[in-house]
Amino acid sequence: MAVRYALRKGSNVRCTAGIHRRFVSTFSGDCLSLETRPNGVAIVRLDDKTAKVNTLNAAMTKELVTVLDKVESDADIKSVVLISSKPGCFIAGADIAQLQAATSEAEVKKLSSNGQVYMNRIQSSKKPFVAAIDGSCLGGGLEVALACHYRVASSGKKTQLALPEVMLGLLPGAGGTQRLPKLVGLQAALDMMLTGKNIKPDKALKLGLVDQVADPYALENAAIDAAEGLASGKTKKKTKAKGVVNRLLEDTPLRSIVFQKAGEMVAKKTGGHYPAPKLILEAAQAGYAGSNGFEVESTNFAKLSQTPEAKALMSIFFGQTQLKKNRYGKPSKPVQTMAVIGAGLMGAGIAQVSATKGIRVLLKDRDAASAAKGEYHVRKSLDDRVKKRRMTGYDRDVVMSNVIPLSDQDEVWKAHMKHADLVIEAVFEDISLKHKVIQGLEPFLNPDCIVATNTSALSVAEIAKASQRPENVIGMHYFSPVPSMPLLEIIRHPGTSDDVAARAVDVGLRQGKTCIVVKDVPGFYVNRCLGPYIAETLALVESGVEIERLDKLMTKWGLPVGPITLADEVGVDVGAHVNQTLSQALGVRMQGGNPAIFQDMINAGFLGKKTGKGFYIQPTNKKSKKTINPEAVAIVHKYQTRDLKLSDEDATNRLISRFVNEAILCVQDEIIASPTEGDIGAVFGIGFPPFLGGPFRYVDRIGTAKFNDQLLRYADNYGDQFTPAPLLQDLAKTNKTFH
Repeated sequence: MAVRYALRKGSNVRCTAGIHRRFVSTFSGDCLSLETRPNGVAIVRLDDKTAKVNTLNAAMTKELVTVLDKVESDADIKSVVLISSKPGCFIAGADIAQLQAATSEAEVKKLSSNGQVYMNRIQSSKKPFVAAIDGSCLGGGLEVALACHYRVASSGKKTQLALPEVMLGLLPGAGGTQRLPKLVGLQAALDMMLTGKNIKPDKALKLGLVDQVADPYALENAAIDAAEGLASGKTKKKTKAKGVVNRLLEDTPLRSIVFQKAGEMVAKKTGGHYPAPKLILEAAQAGYAGSNGFEVESTNFAKLSQTPEAKALMSIFFGQTQLKKNRYGKPSKPVQTMAVIGAGLMGAGIAQVSATKGIRVLLKDRDAASAAKGEYHVRKSLDDRVKKRRMTGYDRDVVMSNVIPLSDQDEVWKAHMKHADLVIEAVFEDISLKHKVIQGLEPFLNPDCIVATNTSALSVAEIAKASQRPENVIGMHYFSPVPSMPLLEIIRHPGTSDDVAARAVDVGLRQGKTCIVVKDVPGFYVNRCLGPYIAETLALVESGVEIERLDKLMTKWGLPVGPITLADEVGVDVGAHVNQTLSQALGVRMQGGNPAIFQDMINAGFLGKKTGKGFYIQPTNKKSKKTINPEAVAIVHKYQTRDLKLSDEDATNRLISRFVNEAILCVQDEIIASPTEGDIGAVFGIGFPPFLGGPFRYVDRIGTAKFNDQLLRYADNYGDQFTPAPLLQDLAKTNKTFH
């Protein structure tokens, strides 16, 4: 570290002292600047002064053309280095707002074609271009780097390269589908483009995606040396050699097999819901077939931009970006140390996502064995990441050093608690137990320490009654498994202070969560919507829809798991508890099926995955698959009074409409702030199909009038639980949309 500091400090002194003698600035704009050196190397610095990150927006591309003109016309310039002045960001991608504003395929195709022209000018330049990459190099940013003749990536932790356009329902539209396969090989390129995965520097070097990896402090000098060497002929670019098998599969007519297999895999994984992967394959294949690859790429890019799937996925992107801002402002005292009470899977998960972001975590349970088990869960999860090379052993050890296991058996926990800025309880869903935990902790906490509850259904206001400082109490509802579920519901009760809310949201954002703020009502938002969905699941199986068929219908529709599998995953007893709690709060909206099915399952010991048997019998090893539990089927059949012989469409629409109608009621009753937060909460909370954009985008796509009519028809046929929300009825009168 001392050596790095000295290098950096020395470099700054040298540059300051010799700036007039060694560098000549020939262009300075709002996004780019150009300076030339006596050795013939021009440095183009990327720095959009109007934004935190660099994007390929209209202003930057306009200045890029100006810079390219100057480079081509200046005989003193022999080579060029492109480098960002923004720490941790080379170019984060294209300007999605500009793309979203386009109203026609023709307009978007022009954007793509213009981008291809800029990239082609870089690639065809007789003066070598070197991309010096530090931080995010994504989408259009990577396409810029691909057009360069040489790429140097920094070894910094934030450096990552990717073409994530597929996640927005798009494809790389500035030459990425054409250049990437030729650089890293067809199979590696398809893997990157079809998944949007991030590639770290070492992997990028191995793939041939970059030519060199340098220390972040040596990046600029390494890029300058490479540019000077390429111009003089001293540096020769090395081409990554392919193995025999890869040559046969990629450089002969056998490559058609690669495209065929990739197409089959895409169809299986997407269920036909996402058009982008198919058109990515088409554009890449056109690049091999002839000279019209770029034309196919821009045409397909334009087609995709106007699809409802791309519009839905872009809306999620903008919604998520919007929620990255703390609506309560900068917290007065950011949380440095937090305590997690309850070291089970949920508590361990909360500890992991906190410690990973540098927060010191006091992981406390009743006894040392339980606390140690929680610590083990954290380490095991991190060990898996090390094994998959997603983190280093050193980084794992740093994270683990932030986790301090504590127990009631050792009085030292009381001394530790006075350092906590936030305490979150993750104990069983029992109001008296939660009261006992809070009352036992508060004598040892600082007066401004936040007391958070991870309850999934209990009233935060009722929990706060046990506190001497109720203004410090707030709900922080995480979803399981915590490390992989991105949503966090922040629940304020009427007495929660703004500063406590600001600090709680800040913690969630630092943990990498997408935070939505929800009113303190039974079920909050996500579970409140799941309540009628669960009730309708019971109604459908009672009406003759077999449990395995219902699961398949919902996964085919686009959900990650069906409702029966979901019940087994969360626990049949948990589902019964949620059903009971929400039945008291929602009344007629929870009508439908008979909850006695759940009680019979519980009495039989069929609690789901945690007991090995629920509606399904869980596999005993990795090679076997889960099977239907015949005893559970017998319980269900006991409550089947008739077989309505429902069509797949009706069964699907009945189930989804119950969830969506409740979501609309949540906006109407101001339980959540907006349809955007409702969409984000559903997508990240239960996996509502992203290609539909969330429940509100889904209704907009169908039409509020049509969706309202569907609910009215179901209400006539099956009961008042389908009565449309008044807000929906109002919008339906003029077919007005939510967005």
